Formats: sequence, structure tokens, C-alpha cells
Amino acid sequence: GADYSVYVNTGHEFDGSDGGASPDEAISWGKIRITADPVKVCADATIVFPLMVSQTFAKDVEEWKESTKDCVCWLEDAS
Repeated sequence: GADYSVYVNTGHEFDGSDGGASPDEAISWGKIRITADPVKVCADATIVFPLMVSQTFAKDVEEWKESTKDCVCWLEDAS
């Protein structure tokens, strides 16, 4: 199973939907490791996901660009 998981959806446990299933369900299915620390965010993903990206992957994008400036694995904007 996965070491990390973040659920972002509007489903709640009480309605019985798959989206509302708790991370404990995924642990019981073997999709998340028992030692993982899953997080469930009950919110609209179109609002929350960009905020999550801006505070994680994109937070140090300038530092990342500087550290990989000699790398040929990505291209500069052609415009």
C-alpha cells in the first residue's frame, strides 16, 4: 500500500458513498499501509487542490529551477 494519502472530496461517511469512505477502509483493503498517516479533506477539489499544489510542489519552484538549470530534462518556455 501507499505510504501517504490525501483524500479530497465532498463525500461524507454517513451517506455510504465510496467517496465518503474513511482512510481506514483503504487500509483494510491494503491500498494504504497501516503505518501511513492519511489525511481526508472534505472540500471541493477545484478549490482545494490548487491551494495544496501552491504550498507543496510549486512552493520552491524558483529554487528548483536554479538547481536544475543545467539539466536537459526540461525545456524553457519557447515563447
